[in-house]
Amino acid sequence: MTDSSATVRPDRRAELAAGLARVRARIADACADAGRDRAEVTMIAVTKTYPAGDVLALAGLGVTDMGENRDQEAAGKAAEVAAAGVRPRWHFIGQLQRNKARSVVRYADVVHSVDSVRLARALGNAAADRDEPLAALVQVSIDADPARGGALPGSADPDVGLDPVAEAVAGAPGLRLAGLMAVAPLGWPPERAFGRLAELAEGFRAVHPGATALSAGMSGDLEIAIRYGATHVRVGSALLGMRPTLR
Repeated sequence: MTDSSATVRPDRRAELAAGLARVRARIADACADAGRDRAEVTMIAVTKTYPAGDVLALAGLGVTDMGENRDQEAAGKAAEVAAAGVRPRWHFIGQLQRNKARSVVRYADVVHSVDSVRLARALGNAAADRDEPLAALVQVSIDADPARGGALPGSADPDVGLDPVAEAVAGAPGLRLAGLMAVAPLGWPPERAFGRLAELAEGFRAVHPGATALSAGMSGDLEIAIRYGATHVRVGSALLGMRPTLR
C-alpha cells in the first residue's frame, strides 16, 4: 500500500465525496440515455495504489464495491480494512497467476480475470472450502490477441479457448460462473470494442443463462460501456484522482 494509516484528512474525504458525486451522476445519465435501470450497473472503485484510508472513506460514503489488481497490495489492504470493521465487496480485476489463487480467495468476493482452464482449476481448488462459491468472470480477449490476456473466442485451444474456460469455471465446485470481463484493446474506439463485447456476451448467455455480469468500461469510457450493456464499471482516476507513483 502507499500508506499504512487508515486515517483520512477532511480535505481528502471532501475530494473523494466530490469525485463520487460526479461519477454517480455520469452513471445515472448514461443509464438514462441507454434506457436502462440505474440499479443494473455496479460501480467498482478501483483502489489500487491508494491507501486503506481511502477505502474506508469511500465505504463511509456508501461505496460497497472495491477493485484491486495486485495480490501483494490487495491482501494487506483488505486485512487492514477488515481490522477497521469494514467489509466491502472486493473485486480482483488484474491478471492473476495460479500461485496467487490461494491468497486471493481469502479476501476476494469476485475475480474478474479468469482466462485459462488451469487458472480456473487453481481457483476452484483454492476456493473449495469457502462458505459460498467465489464469483468468477471469464476475461475475454476482444481482439483475440493472446499477448494481452483473455480467453479466445472461437478457439479450440483446450486451455485458453473461451468455451473450455467457461466450462471449467462452471464445473468447479468452489466457483460460480458470473459472466464476462473485457478491456478495450489499444487503438480500438470504445464503440467498436464494446459492440464486439456485447455480441460475445449475447452468445455467452445463450449457453450460460445465469452468467449475466458484464464487466467493462473505466473512467474514460464508462458511458459507452453502459450503452452496450455493462453491468459493472471499473472506475479509478475519475473517482480517486491521479494515481500515486508505484514504488
